[in-house]
Amino acid sequence: MKILAIEASSEQGSVALLVGDAVSSRRIEGAAKHSESVLRDTRELLAEAELSVSSLDAVAFGAGPGAFTGLRLACGVAQGLALGADLGLAVIGSLDALALQAGSKRVFAATDARMGEVYCAAFERDEGGSLRAVSAVRCLAPEDVALPPGHWTGVGSAFRVWPDALHTRFLDRLDACHDSLVARADEVALLGAQLAANGGLVPPELAAPIYVRDKVALTTAERLARGGRA
Repeated sequence: MKILAIEASSEQGSVALLVGDAVSSRRIEGAAKHSESVLRDTRELLAEAELSVSSLDAVAFGAGPGAFTGLRLACGVAQGLALGADLGLAVIGSLDALALQAGSKRVFAATDARMGEVYCAAFERDEGGSLRAVSAVRCLAPEDVALPPGHWTGVGSAFRVWPDALHTRFLDRLDACHDSLVARADEVALLGAQLAANGGLVPPELAAPIYVRDKVALTTAERLARGGRA
């Protein structure tokens, strides 16, 4: 399976190329550099593997939730590449990719959503070893996040940004916590290959980011009410 993947839901973006069992990737530091680097790094990865877009089995992208601009960029580039090569798209949740990276049987992924909220979802490995969501992706105030029963591995920036509301509050039920990890194109590619093998690709024109909330900014009054500046 040959999958090209793009992930730009956080400050650290990445592109990856999966060929068989081998993944090669490029990291993109800083959201401002995503747009100028994604296509360049994609071309470099394909050239190094001596592949063209048309020789791929699918294109995958991290659909979020996450940074609005990054999600639109990843989706748009993936759509353009897939349309030009008549390929299907693998739409992969960024929290799914983050949970896969944690490498544990039970993972609670939570990322900072800005505006005083977090995105979160719980995942478990089934008997076949595949990761599956056991809760819907939600956008909540940190103090409203509820960890499902049992012990979990925590992963994602929300545990670092909101340590008291998340890490400390759930400390007795977190077997480990990886608060520096971000979603990567490497895992988006791996999940994309699984989706392609199971017939889960979608036509490029039907692909869209995952928006858990429609609101992307606070009003001045809302910022002031939360102790911010006008």
